[in-house]
Formats: sequence, C-alpha cells, structure tokens
Amino acid sequence: MKVHICPPEQAPLELLMEADPSISHIEDYIHRGTVHVTEDDAGVTGVFVLLPTRPGTIELVNIAVTNDRRREGLGRKLLEAAKEQAAGYKRMEVGTGNSSTGQLAFYQKAGFRITAIDRDFFTVHYKEEIWENGIRCRDMIRLTLEL
Repeated sequence: MKVHICPPEQAPLELLMEADPSISHIEDYIHRGTVHVTEDDAGVTGVFVLLPTRPGTIELVNIAVTNDRRREGLGRKLLEAAKEQAAGYKRMEVGTGNSSTGQLAFYQKAGFRITAIDRDFFTVHYKEEIWENGIRCRDMIRLTLEL
C-alpha cells in the first residue's frame, strides 16, 4: 500500500466526512495538518490526517476507508502508515465519539489507551445531533498511544 501526501485543496472531503460530519472542522484541520491518501486504479481508497498538537504529540484527527474497501484490513494498514509518519513524536492521540463502539474497539486493539473524556464535546461543537449504534454521540473519548 502506497501512501502519499495530498494538498488540502485536493483532500477527499466526502470520505473525510464519513468520519467527521462537520465540513467546517475538516476544512480547519486539513489546512493545519497533513492529509495522507491511498489510491488504487479506481481512485482514493483511504485517508488519514495528522496534526501536531503539542511538543512530542501528534493527533490522528481523521481516518476513513471507502465503503467498497472496508473489511479488508485497510484501516489497520492506514493506522500503521500514520504511526510511520509520526516518527519522531513520543505519542499519538485520537478522539472518537462515545457512540463509536467499533472505532473504540479498533483503537484499543491497536494499543491505544483511553486517557480522557471531553464531556459534551459533540453537543457543544456540532450543530446537528449525531447518532450511532442507537446511542447519541455526546462525549469525545480521547485515546493515546505511546510511540
């Protein structure tokens, strides 16, 4: 799998919106961070965005795989590529919704540990209610991986 950096103006916004429904948030962090994409002959297959936040810390602010490529292990490969791109950092952080049960399992299986909860993050920072798995998304679960 080959990963390359994509200029913000060419970022696959529809795919990024599958992991974050706020186009304004996406527009903000793709210009502050680095967008990485994978492609095959049909086009983009996956994307992740890394954003340095504090000395020694980088955040994985978005990671997504196209619908037709899910369940193939591409998400794990994207996460491994993100860790490679984070060489030189001490830790990687990621945040996901309290209702994102699959994502919480995905990150914990990859070695991330829950380190904080931003209560009411999604009710304060997102205009529309978000529902997943029959659960209202209210809180941001923060996870950290020591690199």
